[in-house]
Amino acid sequence: MSQETFVGIDVSKAQLDVAIHLQAGARDFPNDGKGISKLVAFLQDLAPTLVVLEATGGYEMPVACALGAAQVPVAVVNPRQTRDFAKSTGRLAKTDAIDAAVLAHFAHAVRPEVRPLPDGDARELQALVARRQQLQDMVTTEKNRLDTAPKAIRVGVAKHIEWLEKQVKAMDDDLDRMIRSSPIWREKDEVLRSAPSIGAKTSSKLLAKLPELGTLNRRQIASLVGVAPFNRDSGRLRGERHIWGGRADVRSALYMATLSAIRYNPVIAEFYSRLKASGKESKVALIACMRKLLTILNAMLKNMTPWQHQAPQNP
Repeated sequence: MSQETFVGIDVSKAQLDVAIHLQAGARDFPNDGKGISKLVAFLQDLAPTLVVLEATGGYEMPVACALGAAQVPVAVVNPRQTRDFAKSTGRLAKTDAIDAAVLAHFAHAVRPEVRPLPDGDARELQALVARRQQLQDMVTTEKNRLDTAPKAIRVGVAKHIEWLEKQVKAMDDDLDRMIRSSPIWREKDEVLRSAPSIGAKTSSKLLAKLPELGTLNRRQIASLVGVAPFNRDSGRLRGERHIWGGRADVRSALYMATLSAIRYNPVIAEFYSRLKASGKESKVALIACMRKLLTILNAMLKNMTPWQHQAPQNP
């Protein structure tokens, strides 16, 4: 059996620090086209078992995609996971080289699953969705500012809100055109939007931010989004179950869709009423409905079947 090799890459805007598990020192490459090409060639010669890097707000995508295209097994992980792992192993100091070594150790110990990376069109869709959210956040901020703005700036703030809202509308049009231009996305969008409470914004967010929807089982997709409850038991103590981790932006969109679903989606509304009648708190019942809605949507995309009154549950 050949020896396995695990690599960690700490990504910053300017530099890529590379560490190999159980080897001293780290190498660094510029985080630009030439540097990434040299890194890919280096790792192809090394033939690692797994390469791990953290999600760093988009700086990781060029190198991750380059490695994926070169058939180098790569996993992009949540920074909170690796930081908790570092603390658990007593690595409290933090430098780029140390972080790369921690990632290499994490790759060896945890072996996160290698998932397909988004292609160019998917990255553009993600960028559009992210930009729309940024614009919407700015609209909200300016509207809050308008409530207390002095007379001298009120007109300017109002005009800025009007301009931002036009930009949001233009972004919605761009998202719709991009989704409609792809037969695969168009079909998935139509399946998702057939479900009561799933509109264009929620559908585009799910397509962009949760490409695994329809490819995993119900437990895996719930855990990925962060709506799977975790036990807090010790000895005879039985603690409350809480959701934790996952993709916050997807969870936020699912939360808003579920608020609508408990009013207008007959399956979710009936489920929510049943939970409330059994004594569940509103928040607990709502989270359970989020999980049920996600499970149904996952099954719909897996089978590519539109909404039915009793949608099939994904096993």
